[in-house]
Amino acid sequence: MCDKHASAQDHEQPAKGPSPERRAAQAVDALRHGWALDFAGGPVLLPIETAIATGAKANQLLISTARGATLKLTNQREAARSDLPHTPILIRGGEPITLDTARPIADPSLDLANPLKGPFRAEAIAWADEAVAAMEYARIAGILPAFMVDPIEGGEPHPLHASDLVAYTDTGRLDIVTRARLPVIANEEAEIIAFRSTADTREHVALIIGQQTGDKEPLVRLHSECLTGDVLGSLKCDCGPQLDAGLDAMARHAREDGGWGVLLYMRQEGRGIGLINKLRAYRLQDQGFDTVDANNRLGLPDEARDFPVAARMLELIGARCIRLLTNNPAKVKSLEKAGITVSERVHHQLPDNPHNAKYLATKRDRSGHLLL
Repeated sequence: MCDKHASAQDHEQPAKGPSPERRAAQAVDALRHGWALDFAGGPVLLPIETAIATGAKANQLLISTARGATLKLTNQREAARSDLPHTPILIRGGEPITLDTARPIADPSLDLANPLKGPFRAEAIAWADEAVAAMEYARIAGILPAFMVDPIEGGEPHPLHASDLVAYTDTGRLDIVTRARLPVIANEEAEIIAFRSTADTREHVALIIGQQTGDKEPLVRLHSECLTGDVLGSLKCDCGPQLDAGLDAMARHAREDGGWGVLLYMRQEGRGIGLINKLRAYRLQDQGFDTVDANNRLGLPDEARDFPVAARMLELIGARCIRLLTNNPAKVKSLEKAGITVSERVHHQLPDNPHNAKYLATKRDRSGHLLL
C-alpha cells in the first residue's frame, strides 16, 4: 500500500531491486534447489536436507524445539522457551558439523539408524524473526526445517528480508484463471474452476456440482489434497472415502433438492507440510507415534493448512453463505473469520478400518474433530 504522506523526493527515488514478493518466491525455490538464504540483518542459512554444497561446515545449526527435545536439550534454558514444537532453536556442537553429520541430526526418521548424536549446547538467537521465517519457508518448500548457520563453503546465498514472507502469503492475489465443463461420476454436468495466485505455485480447483443459484446455500466440502488416499487408495487415512462421499452428497442434494455443491480441492498435502514430509511422518507412525506427534518430531505444525485461501475461492465463486460438510470445527471458525458465513455444519464421517482407527481417534482426541 502506498504511503499517503510520502514526500516528492520519495517518488523521485523508487526502490531498486526485486520486490519482497519476488524475493520470497525465489527463497522457496532456492531451498528446494539446496541454496542458502542470506537474511538482511541476520545469518546465512543453508538447508540441511537439500544442500548441494557438499563441503559445507558450520559451528551452529538451526532446528526445531521438538527436534531439540529428541536430542535431550530441553533441560537447557535456550531450548525450553517455547511449547510450540516448530519454534526454532540454535544449537552448537563441540566441533564443526559437516553435512554428513548434520543430516541425521535434522531428520528424525533416521534416528534408529543413527542413535548417537551430540553433545550440543542450545544458545540464544539474536535474529528471532529471521529464524521463524526460515522455518516457515522450509515448510512451504516441503523440506525439513533444519539449517546450517553461516556455513563455510555454503555456496552463493539468496538475499532476502524476514518481512518478505508476508508478501508470499498474501491470499488477496488469488484469481480465477479458467473454468470448463467436467463430467464426473457423481455428476455429468459438473464444472471445474481453476485458481492461481501470483505469490504461490500451487493451483487450487473448485468443482461445482449442480446448477449454481443465488437463492440457495451450497453444500461445500473443503478437501485438502491427499495423493496417497485420493489416488492410491491408502487405508491409513479416510481422505479418499471422504472425497467420494462428499461428491455423492452434493450430487444427491442437487438431484433431490435442486441445490448445488462446491468441492474445494486444495493443494496442501499432508495438512500443509507437503507430500515428502507427510511420508516421513508415516515412517514415524510405523515407529509408534500418532499423527500429531509424528509431525511435531519433524519440527512441523500438525495443522498448517491455508483456510483463508479457501474463503477467497468461495468469494470468487459467489458463495459467501454455505453449509459446510465437515467434522472439524476449526474449518468452520477459520472460514467465518475470513468472512464466510457457515449456516450449518453437516456431519461427515465414514467407517474406520484397522489401518486408520488410531488416526481417526487422534483427530478426535487431539485435533478436536467431532466424531461419533
